[in-house]
Amino acid sequence: MPDLTLATVVGIVAVGAAIGFLGGLLGKGGSAIATPVLAALGLPPIVALAAPLPATVPATLVAANRYRRHGFIDRTVLRWSLIAGVPATLVGAFATRWIDAGNLVLFTDVVIVAIGVRMLAASGSTGIEAGAGSEVERNRMIAVAVVTGLAAGLLANSGGFLLAPLFVAVLGLGIRPALGTSLATASVLAVPGTIVHLALGHLDLAVVVLFALGAIPLSGLGARVAMRIDVGKLERLYGGSLVVLGTAFLLTSVI
Repeated sequence: MPDLTLATVVGIVAVGAAIGFLGGLLGKGGSAIATPVLAALGLPPIVALAAPLPATVPATLVAANRYRRHGFIDRTVLRWSLIAGVPATLVGAFATRWIDAGNLVLFTDVVIVAIGVRMLAASGSTGIEAGAGSEVERNRMIAVAVVTGLAAGLLANSGGFLLAPLFVAVLGLGIRPALGTSLATASVLAVPGTIVHLALGHLDLAVVVLFALGAIPLSGLGARVAMRIDVGKLERLYGGSLVVLGTAFLLTSVI
Protein backbone atom coordinates (compact mmCIF):
# COMPACT_ATOMS: atom_id res chain seq x y z
CA MET A 1 0.00 0.00 0.00
CA PRO A 2 1.30 3.52 -0.77
CA ASP A 3 2.88 5.90 1.74
CA LEU A 4 0.79 9.05 1.58
CA THR A 5 2.54 12.41 1.83
CA LEU A 6 0.63 15.58 2.69
CA ALA A 7 0.73 16.65 -0.96
CA THR A 8 -0.67 13.29 -2.03
CA VAL A 9 -3.44 13.46 0.58
CA VAL A 10 -4.48 16.93 -0.60
CA GLY A 11 -4.28 15.76 -4.20
CA ILE A 12 -6.54 12.75 -3.59
CA VAL A 13 -9.20 14.87 -1.85
CA ALA A 14 -9.00 17.48 -4.62
CA VAL A 15 -9.38 14.82 -7.31
CA GLY A 16 -12.36 13.37 -5.45
CA ALA A 17 -13.98 16.80 -5.23
CA ALA A 18 -13.48 17.51 -8.93
CA ILE A 19 -14.73 14.08 -9.99
CA GLY A 20 -17.71 14.31 -7.62
CA PHE A 21 -18.74 17.68 -9.04
CA LEU A 22 -18.37 16.57 -12.67
CA GLY A 23 -20.17 13.31 -11.88
CA GLY A 24 -23.18 15.10 -10.42
CA LEU A 25 -23.12 17.63 -13.23
CA LEU A 26 -22.85 15.20 -16.15
CA GLY A 27 -24.20 11.91 -14.83
CA LYS A 28 -20.89 10.07 -14.59
CA GLY A 29 -19.23 8.38 -11.64
CA GLY A 30 -15.88 9.71 -12.82
CA SER A 31 -13.68 6.74 -11.99
CA ALA A 32 -12.44 6.55 -15.58
CA ILE A 33 -10.98 10.03 -15.18
CA ALA A 34 -9.86 9.58 -11.57
CA THR A 35 -7.78 6.48 -12.25
CA PRO A 36 -5.05 8.06 -14.43
CA VAL A 37 -4.99 11.20 -12.24
CA LEU A 38 -4.45 9.15 -9.08
CA ALA A 39 -1.80 7.11 -10.88
CA ALA A 40 -0.09 10.38 -11.84
CA LEU A 41 -0.03 11.27 -8.12
CA GLY A 42 2.14 8.22 -7.54
CA LEU A 43 -0.42 5.62 -6.42
CA PRO A 44 0.13 2.02 -7.58
CA PRO A 45 -1.94 1.27 -10.72
CA ILE A 46 -4.27 -1.23 -9.05
CA VAL A 47 -4.92 1.16 -6.13
CA ALA A 48 -5.57 4.05 -8.52
CA LEU A 49 -7.90 1.77 -10.46
CA ALA A 50 -10.01 0.51 -7.55
CA ALA A 51 -9.96 3.31 -4.94
CA PRO A 52 -12.54 5.66 -6.54
CA LEU A 53 -15.14 2.91 -6.88
CA PRO A 54 -16.51 2.68 -3.28
CA ALA A 55 -16.94 6.47 -3.09
CA THR A 56 -19.04 6.29 -6.25
CA VAL A 57 -21.89 4.61 -4.37
CA PRO A 58 -22.82 7.41 -1.93
CA ALA A 59 -21.68 10.19 -4.28
CA THR A 60 -23.85 9.07 -7.19
CA LEU A 61 -26.81 8.39 -4.89
CA VAL A 62 -26.68 11.97 -3.62
CA ALA A 63 -26.59 13.35 -7.16
CA ALA A 64 -29.20 10.90 -8.49
CA ASN A 65 -31.62 11.94 -5.78
CA ARG A 66 -31.56 15.53 -7.06
CA TYR A 67 -32.35 14.37 -10.60
CA ARG A 68 -35.14 12.17 -9.19
CA ARG A 69 -36.76 15.14 -7.50
CA HIS A 70 -37.07 16.80 -10.90
CA GLY A 71 -38.45 13.65 -12.59
CA PHE A 72 -35.32 12.94 -14.62
CA ILE A 73 -34.91 9.19 -13.96
CA ASP A 74 -36.40 6.75 -16.46
CA ARG A 75 -37.50 3.80 -14.33
CA THR A 76 -37.86 1.34 -17.23
CA VAL A 77 -34.31 1.93 -18.45
CA LEU A 78 -33.04 1.86 -14.86
CA ARG A 79 -34.69 -1.50 -14.13
CA TRP A 80 -33.31 -3.30 -17.19
CA SER A 81 -29.91 -1.67 -16.79
CA LEU A 82 -29.62 -3.18 -13.32
CA ILE A 83 -31.00 -6.61 -14.25
CA ALA A 84 -28.41 -7.04 -17.02
CA GLY A 85 -25.66 -4.77 -15.71
CA VAL A 86 -25.04 -6.20 -12.24
CA PRO A 87 -23.99 -9.72 -13.36
CA ALA A 88 -21.94 -8.24 -16.21
CA THR A 89 -20.11 -6.05 -13.69
CA LEU A 90 -19.22 -9.09 -11.59
CA VAL A 91 -17.79 -10.86 -14.62
CA GLY A 92 -15.71 -7.82 -15.56
CA ALA A 93 -14.40 -7.36 -12.02
CA PHE A 94 -13.29 -10.98 -11.72
CA ALA A 95 -11.53 -10.69 -15.09
CA THR A 96 -9.09 -8.18 -13.60
CA ARG A 97 -7.35 -11.11 -11.88
CA TRP A 98 -5.84 -12.08 -15.22
CA ILE A 99 -5.22 -8.63 -16.69
CA ASP A 100 -2.24 -6.41 -15.81
CA ALA A 101 -3.27 -3.27 -13.88
CA GLY A 102 -0.90 -1.09 -15.88
CA ASN A 103 -2.57 -2.17 -19.09
CA LEU A 104 -5.97 -1.37 -17.57
CA VAL A 105 -4.84 2.17 -16.77
CA LEU A 106 -3.57 2.55 -20.34
CA PHE A 107 -6.86 1.25 -21.68
CA THR A 108 -8.70 3.71 -19.42
CA ASP A 109 -6.74 6.56 -21.04
CA VAL A 110 -7.85 5.39 -24.48
CA VAL A 111 -11.45 5.16 -23.30
CA ILE A 112 -11.32 8.73 -21.97
CA VAL A 113 -10.27 10.07 -25.37
CA ALA A 114 -12.90 8.00 -27.20
CA ILE A 115 -15.72 9.08 -24.91
CA GLY A 116 -14.60 12.70 -25.16
CA VAL A 117 -14.73 12.57 -28.96
CA ARG A 118 -18.12 10.83 -28.81
CA MET A 119 -19.53 13.47 -26.46
CA LEU A 120 -18.30 16.29 -28.70
CA ALA A 121 -19.80 14.65 -31.77
CA ALA A 122 -23.14 13.96 -30.07
CA SER A 123 -23.48 17.30 -28.29
CA GLY A 124 -26.71 19.04 -29.11
CA SER A 125 -28.26 15.94 -30.71
CA THR A 126 -30.30 14.79 -27.72
CA GLY A 127 -33.89 13.73 -28.00
CA ILE A 128 -36.84 14.48 -25.81
CA GLU A 129 -36.35 15.49 -22.20
CA ALA A 130 -38.21 12.68 -20.44
CA GLY A 131 -40.07 9.40 -20.75
CA ALA A 132 -38.18 7.78 -23.63
CA GLY A 133 -37.39 4.62 -21.67
CA SER A 134 -40.87 3.05 -22.01
CA GLU A 135 -40.56 3.11 -25.82
CA VAL A 136 -37.08 1.60 -26.10
CA GLU A 137 -36.72 -2.00 -27.21
CA ARG A 138 -35.71 -4.30 -24.38
CA ASN A 139 -32.80 -5.85 -26.23
CA ARG A 140 -31.15 -2.47 -26.71
CA MET A 141 -31.45 -1.69 -23.03
CA ILE A 142 -29.95 -5.05 -22.14
CA ALA A 143 -27.11 -4.64 -24.67
CA VAL A 144 -26.19 -1.23 -23.26
CA ALA A 145 -26.28 -2.62 -19.72
CA VAL A 146 -24.09 -5.63 -20.53
CA VAL A 147 -21.44 -3.59 -22.35
CA THR A 148 -21.40 -0.99 -19.59
CA GLY A 149 -21.37 -3.58 -16.82
CA LEU A 150 -18.40 -5.44 -18.29
CA ALA A 151 -16.49 -2.18 -18.71
CA ALA A 152 -17.44 -1.09 -15.19
CA GLY A 153 -16.12 -4.28 -13.61
CA LEU A 154 -13.02 -4.43 -15.78
CA LEU A 155 -12.05 -0.79 -15.22
CA ALA A 156 -13.14 -0.70 -11.55
CA ASN A 157 -15.68 2.05 -12.06
CA SER A 158 -19.45 2.46 -11.99
CA GLY A 159 -19.88 2.62 -15.76
CA GLY A 160 -21.21 6.17 -15.68
CA PHE A 161 -18.68 7.33 -18.28
CA LEU A 162 -20.42 5.03 -20.78
CA LEU A 163 -23.99 5.06 -19.53
CA ALA A 164 -25.05 8.63 -20.26
CA PRO A 165 -23.64 8.75 -23.83
CA LEU A 166 -25.12 5.32 -24.64
CA PHE A 167 -28.49 6.22 -23.15
CA VAL A 168 -28.57 9.20 -25.50
CA ALA A 169 -27.04 7.60 -28.62
CA VAL A 170 -28.58 4.11 -28.44
CA LEU A 171 -31.75 4.48 -26.38
CA GLY A 172 -32.75 7.95 -27.52
CA LEU A 173 -33.19 9.46 -24.08
CA GLY A 174 -33.11 13.22 -23.66
CA ILE A 175 -30.00 14.57 -21.98
CA ARG A 176 -31.41 15.16 -18.51
CA PRO A 177 -33.15 11.76 -18.19
CA ALA A 178 -29.94 10.17 -19.51
CA LEU A 179 -27.85 11.89 -16.84
CA GLY A 180 -30.24 11.11 -13.99
CA THR A 181 -30.75 7.48 -15.01
CA SER A 182 -27.00 7.09 -15.49
CA LEU A 183 -26.33 8.22 -11.92
CA ALA A 184 -29.00 5.95 -10.46
CA THR A 185 -27.67 2.96 -12.41
CA ALA A 186 -24.03 3.73 -11.59
CA SER A 187 -24.74 3.88 -7.86
CA VAL A 188 -25.81 0.23 -7.97
CA LEU A 189 -23.29 -1.07 -10.53
CA ALA A 190 -20.50 0.19 -8.27
CA VAL A 191 -21.54 -2.18 -5.45
CA PRO A 192 -20.64 -5.62 -6.91
CA GLY A 193 -17.40 -4.26 -8.34
CA THR A 194 -16.47 -2.83 -4.94
CA ILE A 195 -17.13 -6.16 -3.23
CA VAL A 196 -15.02 -8.10 -5.72
CA HIS A 197 -12.09 -5.69 -5.63
CA LEU A 198 -12.22 -5.68 -1.82
CA ALA A 199 -12.03 -9.48 -1.83
CA LEU A 200 -9.10 -9.33 -4.25
CA GLY A 201 -7.23 -6.91 -1.96
CA HIS A 202 -7.21 -4.04 -4.45
CA LEU A 203 -8.64 -1.37 -2.11
CA ASP A 204 -6.59 0.96 0.10
CA LEU A 205 -8.97 2.20 2.83
CA ALA A 206 -7.09 5.46 3.38
CA VAL A 207 -7.23 6.38 -0.30
CA VAL A 208 -10.91 5.42 -0.48
CA VAL A 209 -11.83 7.62 2.49
CA LEU A 210 -9.83 10.61 1.24
CA PHE A 211 -11.41 10.36 -2.21
CA ALA A 212 -14.89 10.10 -0.71
CA LEU A 213 -14.36 13.18 1.47
CA GLY A 214 -14.05 15.25 -1.67
CA ALA A 215 -16.49 13.40 -3.93
CA ILE A 216 -19.64 13.05 -1.83
CA PRO A 217 -20.44 16.69 -0.97
CA LEU A 218 -19.43 18.01 -4.40
CA SER A 219 -21.58 15.50 -6.30
CA GLY A 220 -24.73 17.03 -4.87
CA LEU A 221 -23.54 20.50 -5.81
CA GLY A 222 -22.81 19.35 -9.35
CA ALA A 223 -26.32 17.94 -9.75
CA ARG A 224 -27.83 21.15 -8.40
CA VAL A 225 -25.89 23.21 -10.93
CA ALA A 226 -26.99 20.85 -13.73
CA MET A 227 -30.62 21.72 -13.03
CA ARG A 228 -29.95 25.41 -13.69
CA ILE A 229 -27.60 25.62 -16.68
CA ASP A 230 -27.41 24.59 -20.33
CA VAL A 231 -26.10 21.02 -20.21
CA GLY A 232 -25.35 20.92 -23.94
CA LYS A 233 -22.70 23.61 -23.60
CA LEU A 234 -21.21 21.86 -20.59
CA GLU A 235 -21.09 18.55 -22.45
CA ARG A 236 -19.06 20.17 -25.23
CA LEU A 237 -16.67 21.63 -22.66
CA TYR A 238 -16.47 18.33 -20.78
CA GLY A 239 -15.96 16.32 -23.96
CA GLY A 240 -13.11 18.59 -24.98
CA SER A 241 -11.57 18.26 -21.53
CA LEU A 242 -11.73 14.46 -21.77
CA VAL A 243 -9.91 14.50 -25.09
CA VAL A 244 -7.17 16.78 -23.73
CA LEU A 245 -6.79 14.88 -20.44
CA GLY A 246 -6.90 11.45 -22.05
CA THR A 247 -4.30 12.42 -24.65
CA ALA A 248 -2.02 13.84 -21.96
CA PHE A 249 -2.33 10.68 -19.85
CA LEU A 250 -1.66 8.49 -22.86
CA LEU A 251 1.49 10.43 -23.71
CA THR A 252 2.62 10.17 -20.08
CA SER A 253 2.04 6.42 -20.02
CA VAL A 254 3.75 5.74 -23.35
CA ILE A 255 6.77 8.04 -23.00
